[in-house]
Amino acid sequence: MATAPEDDARTRSRKYFLMMSLRVVCFILMVTVTPYGWYTWLFALGAVVLPYLAVVVANVSAGTTARKAEPPMRPLAASAPPAPAPTVTDDGIIRLQETPRRDDAAHPTPPPRSRADDGLPEDPTSEDR
Repeated sequence: MATAPEDDARTRSRKYFLMMSLRVVCFILMVTVTPYGWYTWLFALGAVVLPYLAVVVANVSAGTTARKAEPPMRPLAASAPPAPAPTVTDDGIIRLQETPRRDDAAHPTPPPRSRADDGLPEDPTSEDR
């Protein structure tokens, strides 16, 4: 079972914080430890490389297990029947029949707005002068 996203993020944040803390320690030791020698270069290498490694390690998620595809929760609706072919009459006129859309009943078109709905007079020419 995969880990919760919050737990995964917390774990990755801890790893990043620990590696960046180690980087700060390497930087401080590089500057303060005298006499300078080969270990100074080792501390410098740690101070330079650890940020890259911290980001790479922090971006690795714990939930890398393969998952199976889940079936849909409800079956898909069947597609609409094909539209009827246009009818051709003997007079050379092609007549098309349109079927209403399925969602027209669920979303009826609102009635047209009048000028009175906007607070305007019905006919602009009928105003008293």
